[in-house]
This record gives sequence, C-alpha cells and structure tokens, in this order.
Amino acid sequence: MAARDRYSRKLECSQCGNTGFAEVSEADDKRAANRDFRIDELPKGFVTEFAATDPRKYMLRCTDCSHKFRFETKTAYAPGGEPRR
Repeated sequence: MAARDRYSRKLECSQCGNTGFAEVSEADDKRAANRDFRIDELPKGFVTEFAATDPRKYMLRCTDCSHKFRFETKTAYAPGGEPRR
C-alpha cells in the first residue's frame, strides 16, 4: 500500500472573504495516472459541491454567500504545507 502526501491549503472565498485551511491528501506515487486527491477536513464555512479525485475539478461552496469555486485556484499554502510537483 502506498503512502499519502498530506498538506494544508488556504481556502478563500473571492466574494465574501471567508477563509480557512483545508487538510488534504493525495497518492504518493507520482507515476500514477490518478492522484487520488481527497479533502480530509474542510474548515467551517465551506462544503463540497462536487467531489473529484483531481483537485482541478473538485468544487467547493462557501456557506456564507453560496459562491462556488474550484479547490485548486489562486490560494496560499499554510507554512510548510506545499503539495508535490
């Protein structure tokens, strides 16, 4: 069984400014076709709109203003929480 890379990523709603850090993980095998992306914990104020194993397709919704956005957008990383390249 392969290990998983774990990191935090800052989520920020561009409409209302709601922010929080999501705890996420993905497969450690860089050669795999599927990254097996998962959000392990969402901050208060955000919910999953459409789950996907690719972070570019994973959709979130802000519960404060109902704005929908992709997980992998212009975001900042928590200190020491950068994903693999």
